[in-house]
Amino acid sequence: MSPPELELLDGIHNGPRLSVTTPLDQVEAAARETDVLVLEFEAFRDGRGFSLGAILRERGFTGRLIAAGKILPDQARHLRRSGFDAVELNPGADRATWERMDHAFDAAYQAAIDPVPTIWQRRAAARSTTPPALPPKPDGDLHALAARLNEQVAGQDAAAILKAALDPALGLKTAAISSFGAEAAALLHLISDERPDLPVVFLETGQHFFQTLQYRSQLTASLGLTDVRLVTPDPQEKADLDARDDLWKTDADACCDLRKTRPLARATVGFTALVTGRKRHQASTRAGLKPFEVLDGVLRVNPLADWSADDVEDHLVAHALPRHPLVEQGYLSIGCHTCTRPVQQGEDARAGRWSGLDKTECGIHVERREPIAA
Repeated sequence: MSPPELELLDGIHNGPRLSVTTPLDQVEAAARETDVLVLEFEAFRDGRGFSLGAILRERGFTGRLIAAGKILPDQARHLRRSGFDAVELNPGADRATWERMDHAFDAAYQAAIDPVPTIWQRRAAARSTTPPALPPKPDGDLHALAARLNEQVAGQDAAAILKAALDPALGLKTAAISSFGAEAAALLHLISDERPDLPVVFLETGQHFFQTLQYRSQLTASLGLTDVRLVTPDPQEKADLDARDDLWKTDADACCDLRKTRPLARATVGFTALVTGRKRHQASTRAGLKPFEVLDGVLRVNPLADWSADDVEDHLVAHALPRHPLVEQGYLSIGCHTCTRPVQQGEDARAGRWSGLDKTECGIHVERREPIAA
């Protein structure tokens, strides 16, 4: 079901007015203090307003959201799908055109906050012949399966490794994990070629760079990924452990556990295999990485395990894939803005993560000490 019709407003309306170029944290701060917020688009075709609207709705804003400024009638439906309730009509605007364009299309290319299936989802459903998954295999079987698959794919490329992991005959229920970071496009491109409807889990920590959130939307749309899942920390746990959003300053491990490890564990209950973009060259803790391994009773699939930084670059160039906008500023490994800095010349790619701390992993790729309830 689509959201209610977009209300067309004459003239300027009361409420805080912010440009869509305003940093996300300032927009969120304003939203917490009002039940009406006006976002002003400063240029036609500027997609930042749509991203801001969707992010505010995803993060719980229930107030009235109004679009204003340089917007066109053919954007009406996507404004509505991105969480806007109303639009301020510019002087001389043709109300009938806005009303007509709000209902001119019955299909969507880009996912939004509403449940309307995209064209990609419709196509995937129409051609889907994947048989029902078999019951999850016990942990012991997974270790044997990992060993067999590692032998099977020896010497093969990343696409073949991914294809082997997604073989329906294995009876695995599979998802992928992506940070939508500096090198994420490479793995996501392989996934889009093989199975664009594969669930992709994105850990929405609440502390990502705004550029990462924009990049996530851009990649999702350009690659035709149809099932990107945004996973957030448990609200009660966050209120108890990090009410002021400053836990990272005193205990980075606890912050990662709250915002990443626990949410991932809950979100992936029922999955028997998880595809990751990890590579051996990234850190000493990953030097022995194999294409298939078992972690916490789940098969981990690492198609890019033996890729170097040059391999990633070659793939991005060969397929003209979009780049994370922070890479050109020196961010070679991108996590939360609180714990990520640009890398200096000669430093390891992950040197900018938790700089100054004896910490190299957030915890989602290491064995859990305690089980997390579903």
